[in-house]
Amino acid sequence: MAITGSTGLIGSALVQALRWGGDDVVRLVRHEARGTDERQIFPDQRRIEAPGLDDVDAVVNLAGTAIAGGRWTDDYKRSILSSRISMTETVVAALSEDGRCQRLVNGSAIGYYGPTGDHAVDEHAPAGDDFLAHVVVAWENAAASAPVPTAYARTGHVMTPRGGYIGAQLLPFKLGLGGQVRDGRHWVSWISLDDEVAAIRWLLANDVTGAFNLTAPHPVTNARWTKAMGAALHRPTVIPFPVPVAAVLFGKDFVEGAMLSSQWVLPNRLEDAGFAFKDTEIEPALARLLND
Repeated sequence: MAITGSTGLIGSALVQALRWGGDDVVRLVRHEARGTDERQIFPDQRRIEAPGLDDVDAVVNLAGTAIAGGRWTDDYKRSILSSRISMTETVVAALSEDGRCQRLVNGSAIGYYGPTGDHAVDEHAPAGDDFLAHVVVAWENAAASAPVPTAYARTGHVMTPRGGYIGAQLLPFKLGLGGQVRDGRHWVSWISLDDEVAAIRWLLANDVTGAFNLTAPHPVTNARWTKAMGAALHRPTVIPFPVPVAAVLFGKDFVEGAMLSSQWVLPNRLEDAGFAFKDTEIEPALARLLND
C-alpha cells in the first residue's frame, strides 16, 4: 500500500490502522526518504523514486495544502488547487493498466457540491460553482485518467480532538467560550475520524468505483453541533463565535466559502453498498471522541 499525505490528520490515522491490520505501507513523501517505509515523490517533475508504485497493490492519494491552513490569499488559493493537481497527476502517471497496483482511492471533498442550503444531496447531485467546488472537480478530473479502478472519497468535516473541524475550536469550548456561528442554521456534514479511516479501508477492499460521500448518515446544524460540543465537555455555549476574528485570520472568502457554507450531504452510496458507520449521531459521537 502506498499513501500520499501520510502525515496529515487522516493520512496518519490511516497508516496506523493499516499497519495494525497487517498491511505494509509505503509513505510517499516530498523530502528525501529517511527509512525503508518512505519513498520520495517529485510532484513538480511528475515522478516517484524507483520503484514507483510497481511494488504495491493500491495507492491512497490524500496530499494537498490544508484548506484551513492559512489566510485565503490568492497565492494560498492557488496552492490549494495546484498541490492537489500536481500530486494526483504524479500518482496517475506512475500507474499502468497491467501493473501490480490496481486500485486508487483519491482524496476528494463534499466541497464538490458547493453550498446546498437546506436541501439534502447525495452522489448524484451536480457540482457547485464556488471556489472549493472548482478545486474538487479539478482534483477528481486529474484522477479520472488513472488506468486502474478509482474511487473518490468525498470527505466531510472530520471529527477528532486531534484537529480537523474541532481543531482550533476545542480550547475555547473547554474554557466555556465556545458558541454557535451566527444563527447556527447552516448544515454541517460530519464524520468521525474512526469512520473516515474505516470508509477508506472499505473503499480499498471492495470492487467499487466513482464518488462516495464520506459523511455520517445524519448531518446536523451548527447550532446542534455547538450544543453537542458543550454537552460533551460539560461547558456552556452561550458566547457567539467571533466571525469577524475568523475573517481577519483566514480571510472573508474562507469564512463565507468554507466556514459558513451550508452542506447537507448524505452517504447513500456507502450505505447502499453495505458500509456500516460506527458514529451516526453527533451527540454520542462527540461524547465518545472528547472523553476517551
